[in-house]
This record gives sequence, structure tokens and C-alpha cells, in this order.
Amino acid sequence: MAYLAPEIPALSATFVYEEMFGLERCGVSIVPVSVHRPHQPAHGQEELASRVRYLYEGSKALLALNGIVRLFSFRGAPKALTWLVSDMLECGLFKAGSWKLAFQFLAAGKLAAILRQEKCTHLHVHFAHVPTQIAMYAAALADVPFTIMAHANDIFERGLLLERKAKRAVRMLTISEHNRAYLESVGVPADKLAVLRCGVSFASRHSVPEWGAKDHYRIGTLGRLVEKKGVDVLIRAVAQTRNRPYRIELSIAGDGPLRAELERLVAELNLGDVVRFEGSMPHHRVQEWMHGLDAFVLACKPDANGDMDGIPVVLMEAMSQSVPVISTRLSGIPELVVDGETGLLAAPGDAGDLATQIDRLLNASELRRSLAEKAVEHVRSEFSREVNIDRLMGHLGLATR
Repeated sequence: MAYLAPEIPALSATFVYEEMFGLERCGVSIVPVSVHRPHQPAHGQEELASRVRYLYEGSKALLALNGIVRLFSFRGAPKALTWLVSDMLECGLFKAGSWKLAFQFLAAGKLAAILRQEKCTHLHVHFAHVPTQIAMYAAALADVPFTIMAHANDIFERGLLLERKAKRAVRMLTISEHNRAYLESVGVPADKLAVLRCGVSFASRHSVPEWGAKDHYRIGTLGRLVEKKGVDVLIRAVAQTRNRPYRIELSIAGDGPLRAELERLVAELNLGDVVRFEGSMPHHRVQEWMHGLDAFVLACKPDANGDMDGIPVVLMEAMSQSVPVISTRLSGIPELVVDGETGLLAAPGDAGDLATQIDRLLNASELRRSLAEKAVEHVRSEFSREVNIDRLMGHLGLATR
């Protein structure tokens, strides 16, 4: 089967290639295809990168021309063209989005040629925006069934033609019950939808965390430094905990366009002695870094365009390592971080509430232990890679282990 995603292997989307590896361990032959070359490639994945086919490679004019040349070599061309014309009419012929669809249709010719060359019998696509727009036309051209994995901004912010995409696919999978309800509300048929978690693959922690009271706690956050991660809110929350009996150190792992702005905020709040920017962190180092934390905090919030996280995999990773977590009541996060049971939740964008939850966690050794133990079990039973690979194979019509 072919696997299509925006960028493979990307540092920010390890769940895509980890899922591919899981299927390969179950005997499925995978042909990885990427729309673009990764802007930030994942460390240590050179072997995978060497076998990825890239669609948007070289001249776009040549890509479009080759798409036209290839078009009528596919028996599914009339069906694919019918879909395209209908979709462009639905979007409005005088809108830029319609003509982007036309280009994506021509790029789909390259993907369809790969499907035919590799004798793929199924196409699975991550993200319901551009990759699915290419995939559905390619699937029609090559007469191959396809499934969709929907995540967050691809449906909330860039949710073009979602009902049509789902009806054409074998199944539209999504990461949370929250997303499932949203997709139903915009017209996606319920019988086309199913929840599939982006599972975590970290090995269980062997060392025993320290739960006793301390005079110095180290908390951490990890993610791309963009607005929706709420790192500014976390920094302000830490500033509000300065007059406590204990000292808090904040470790910020990740990089991104807001780093300079966040560093200025740290300086303005006189937090230079307690906040450390770790920079971009290879995935193989994350587990060791997490073992040095007393708590993991992800202060997710909607950004100015309405983009927001779904269920961040990094929360699952922290929970799998017996690190107590704090996040926000947003999107599907409460399905993972069950407030008071598997972690604590604050209101998105509220530094005061976040500071209260940090205090609540650090002031209660027994609470930290209880939350961590229940979190490990919740991740193992609902969010583990093995459980969700079996679920995916079921949706693909493959025999499970």
C-alpha cells in the first residue's frame, strides 16, 4: 500500500512514519510518498528518506505538463475529471482554491503512476487537506481505494470538501471523538467515520520517579514554537509562581518562528535564571529529557486563525514515561488528559489558571503519583501504537495480530 503525507520523514510528524513502521512489522509492504521534502527532516531516518517519492519536486510547470500527458493512460480518467469539475464548481470557478484543485489534480497523475508502477492495492493519506485533494484524484485515476486520517487544522481551518472526500474514501479516520462530532456536524456521514489514535511508541520507563516534596522542580514543554502551543502562557504562569516555597525551572524544547519573541518575554519578566531554551530536539533524545522532569506542561490554545492542536502525541509520550502532565481544555485533549484522573487541565490562554494547576500538582506528592500511574494505564490501553496499528489494519481490511 502507498502512504501519503505532507512531509516524510518530518521532525514534527514522527507519528506518520512510526505508524508506517508498525504496519511493516505486521508484514504490510509500504510505498512512502510525500507531497514535499521535509523542511525539518527527522534525525536518524536517512534510510526512510532514501525510499520516499516526492510529488512536488522540480518544476511545477513540468509536473503539470506530465500530469496532462499521463491523464488518459489511466482507465479512471473520466471519473477523476468528473470529480474535479464538480469540485471546482462547488468551490467557485473564480476562486483561487478551485485552480489549486486543478493543479493538485495534475499532480495526482504522478501519484497515480506510482500506484500503478508499485502495484499498490490501497492508498492511505494523512491529513485531510492538500494530501487528500491529491490522493482522491490519484485513487480515482488508478482505480485504487483510499482511506483518510484527519487531524486538526486540516479540518478546522482548511476543511475543504470534507463531505465529498469522506464519501469517496473507504473510511475517514480521525484522532478524537471531538473531531468525529465536528465532522458529523459539517455533513460527513457517520458510517464513514471512526476514531483512530496517533499512538505512542516509547518503551515503558524502568526507573522509578521521585514523588516526594522538593525545594526545586523542573517542568518542561516540547513543541514547535508557534502561537497554538501557548508557550507564552506557560512562561507567564511560571512568572506567577516565583514567590513559592519551591523554585521552578522551565525547560522549553523545540524551535520555531516565535523563539525570539518568547526570549524577549522571558527577559521582560526577569525569568532568565529559571527558563532554558533547549532548541530543536531529536526524537531519540526526548525520552531521556522527559525522565529529568517533575511535570510536563503543554498550554495549547487556538491561534489567531483558529488553528489548534488535536491530541498532541508529545502528551502521550510524557504520560507513557510516568511524567505527570498539565494541559488545557481544548479539542480532543480531555480524552487523553482526563482532568483529575490522568492529568490536570487549565483554561486555554489563562496563565493564572495554569499557574494554579502547576501549584496544585507540585504541592501534592500523592496526586502526582496517582495521576502518573493512571496516565500510564490510559495510554497503554487506548493510545499505544500496538493497539492502534491493530485498529488501523482492521479499517484497511487486513488481518490483525
